[in-house]
Amino acid sequence: MNHIIQTIEEKKLVGKSLKMSFAEDKTSQLWGSFMPHKSKVKHQVSTNVFSLQVYNAVLDYKTFNPLTLFTKHALVEVSKFDDIPKGLDTFILPKGLYAVFTYKGLAKDVAPFFKEIMTVWLPQSKYNIDDRPHFELIPENYNPNNPDSQEDFYIPIIPK
Repeated sequence: MNHIIQTIEEKKLVGKSLKMSFAEDKTSQLWGSFMPHKSKVKHQVSTNVFSLQVYNAVLDYKTFNPLTLFTKHALVEVSKFDDIPKGLDTFILPKGLYAVFTYKGLAKDVAPFFKEIMTVWLPQSKYNIDDRPHFELIPENYNPNNPDSQEDFYIPIIPK
């Protein structure tokens, strides 16, 4: 799989979050509640958005359970935490090493792509999953129903 290994510097993020599981996916609800507030966030660094997941433990595909709860965030990056609109929260993404994979296709078809990263690429790589947030960096023109849309998956890693 094509990928790059990249160190991400600490990032200041602003947005909303919801607890969910893969079986009870509330992603549409989360983004629907965040997007009307996105333009009100001051000091945005870019037009990209972050879809970020915080798991309660290191994500292990061998013991993966679709009912396990995690927190998903819809966020934008900011240069400083000034004038945060009411109803939005701050989040600091810590510095760390990531494997970055670009996905092109329909959002509903991403599961096999992610499974290949976790069950094929990762075991054959020089890395293990790290206990830090996973995220997707999504460009402004992203359309989940367009097969030509692209997003970058950031998988937190540490050397084996």
